[in-house]
Amino acid sequence: MRGEGGLDKRKAYILATVVYEYIATAEPVGSNTLTQKYNLGVSSATVRNEMAELEAEGYLVQPHTSAGRVPSDAGYRTYVDELMAPEQLGTDDRRRIRDDLRDASRELDDIIESATRLLGRLSNNLAFVTKPQPDAQSFRHIQLIWLSARTGVAIVVTSLGVAAQTLFETTSDLDVELLTRLSNALNSRLSNRPLREIGEADVRAVTAEIGAGDDLAGAVLSALRNARGSDQQSVTAAGAQNLLDQPEFHDLRKLRSILRIIEEQKTLYELVADAMNAEAPSVKIGAELGFDEMSDLSVVTVPYRFGERAIGMLSILGPRRMPYARLLALASGTAETLSERLNDVETP
Repeated sequence: MRGEGGLDKRKAYILATVVYEYIATAEPVGSNTLTQKYNLGVSSATVRNEMAELEAEGYLVQPHTSAGRVPSDAGYRTYVDELMAPEQLGTDDRRRIRDDLRDASRELDDIIESATRLLGRLSNNLAFVTKPQPDAQSFRHIQLIWLSARTGVAIVVTSLGVAAQTLFETTSDLDVELLTRLSNALNSRLSNRPLREIGEADVRAVTAEIGAGDDLAGAVLSALRNARGSDQQSVTAAGAQNLLDQPEFHDLRKLRSILRIIEEQKTLYELVADAMNAEAPSVKIGAELGFDEMSDLSVVTVPYRFGERAIGMLSILGPRRMPYARLLALASGTAETLSERLNDVETP
């Protein structure tokens, strides 16, 4: 076993043990602790020398001269990428995730919010989930409904059960039969196509084919734009209070500055934006998050899917001293169940 920086087997094992011990205790780790608690097969003096070299190479830091050592960002990164043994989610956790999400309603927002609250509770950290990307949805059907002589409503339903209602007005009286024929023609021609691929030419070709005017073509285009939504990604979060339980954040001033930042959906989205199209889980550690106030934090991110396509991200934000293997297993298990549950979203 050799680490990313060319660590030999003994140094790699010592680094992994320091990370493991520090995650468990939140206390700097000394050589005596390692030799007493773990079967390293070498003396305390040898361990101390190896730890000094790991510090010199940037994998460990010593908070105080008389204290033991703690992992640096590089130490955590090497641990996560090279040394960490993956964990499997236990039967009880799998059952809890399945049962909790099964009890959610069949509406998309409720399913996402249930998954977020559950993950915050199970991880004892802050959980946040990006809702499905607007361009990840396909057109399911449209219904054009007569309200009054020159007023109607267009209801667009997507593959994820999201319905957008758009009122429209026309310059001439609406024909109920024409609205029905236009709805049927649009559904026949455009159903199951990605929303982002349906353009003005597609809509005008259908409206021209059945003799509908520019007013109705404009109404349909406006409804499709509303269904696609804005470019801003929506994020739901839960479990911020869990950070109070972490010894790293007993300094309330530090915690307040962190909470002030993560209150903004935009900031949470930026933490995982570069992983939005990723196919595999990812981990960002400390300075990799890109915010000075978050240098003591890490984030674990796992994609969830609708069919074969990743459509959103499920993340856990907590201290750098987080149990990465367990949280990756929790996030992956929740993402898997969430993906399955999305197939049951209710279509209006």
